[in-house]
Amino acid sequence: MPTNIKIIHAQDFIRATLEGQLDFEKSKRLLMELASTSAQLVDYEILIDTRKAQLEMSVTNLWYMAVELSNLHKIFARKTAVLCPLERFDHAEFFALCAKNRGLRVSAFTSFEDAIEWLIADGT
Repeated sequence: MPTNIKIIHAQDFIRATLEGQLDFEKSKRLLMELASTSAQLVDYEILIDTRKAQLEMSVTNLWYMAVELSNLHKIFARKTAVLCPLERFDHAEFFALCAKNRGLRVSAFTSFEDAIEWLIADGT
């Protein structure tokens, strides 16, 4: 069965302040804008690619971002894979856990191929 996949790059919505800290409100607003323009993509699996992200989020910010993602449950109702570099896997896995606790199907990966395989597999 064919699977539609939408790839979202972290640099499309993660923003920093002039001091180099996460601008959470701006990042949240950009994520909402991305989601609203993707509203017609409800039949898509989503891959969030964070491999080239220059900014590392704190665990608190990761939790808040998972909350925001869950507020967009209609768009993120299918599977969402978070692709990250190996050195940030613990953060990506924490984000996935937070999102799962809010009813979303999110998993973290360091391999593009593994992420795609999980997205196209039947079931969870």
